[in-house]
Amino acid sequence: MGETMKIRNRGIRTTVAALAAVAGVAAAAVPAVAATAPASDTPRFLEPTELPPHPTSPWYAGPVAAGQPDPLPMCVGDALPSITTHREYWTEYDTNAQQLTVEGRSEQWAKDFAALLRKDLAGCAKKLMQQDPDITATQKYYGKLNVEEGADVYGIHTASTWGSSDIGLFSVGRDGATVTIVRWSQMGDFQHAQVADFKATTVTAVNKLY
Repeated sequence: MGETMKIRNRGIRTTVAALAAVAGVAAAAVPAVAATAPASDTPRFLEPTELPPHPTSPWYAGPVAAGQPDPLPMCVGDALPSITTHREYWTEYDTNAQQLTVEGRSEQWAKDFAALLRKDLAGCAKKLMQQDPDITATQKYYGKLNVEEGADVYGIHTASTWGSSDIGLFSVGRDGATVTIVRWSQMGDFQHAQVADFKATTVTAVNKLY
C-alpha cells in the first residue's frame, strides 16, 4: 500500500480541516454570476453520484468554475495555473470534495505538470509540518491506477495539538494534454479513508476528461 511518512507541520493556510470547513460553505454560496466553463469544449467533470458514497447524505455540486479555487487546496494549490477549472462538492455533514482540471498546451507540458503535482503530494506531509509546529502529518501512497496515461493516489492525515483530526485523499490523473486532480476529505484518520471508492471515482474522472 505504499510507504507511510510521519512528520511535523507548520502554518499551512489550508489544512484538511480548514478545507473541509471552507469548501462546503463556499460551494453552497456560489453566486449565480460565478464564471463557469462552457460545457461544450471542456473536459467533463464528475457528477455528485460518482463520488465515494456517503452513508447518510447525498452529494451536492457547484458549477464548473473557471480559474483557481479560493482557498487553494493544500499540497497542490501552489502549482495550479490560472487556466485551471474546478468544481466543488459537499455533503450535509463533514465530507467534501473537489475536482481541478487543467488543459495543457501540449502533451509534454501536461506530463511535466502531472509530475510536479506528484512531487508536491509526495512531500506534502513534510511541508505541512515545516510550516506549522502544531500539526502532525502522516501520508501514504496508494499506488498507480491503470487509466488513460495513469493516475496516482495519495492519502494525507493531519492532527493538531488542539484536537482536530482530518483525512484527505488526492489523485493526479492525465489523459493526453489534460491533467485532473481529485480531492476528498473529512474528519477522521486513515481508517475512515474510502480508498477503494476514491480509486473508482478517480478512474471515472480521468475517463470523463474527453
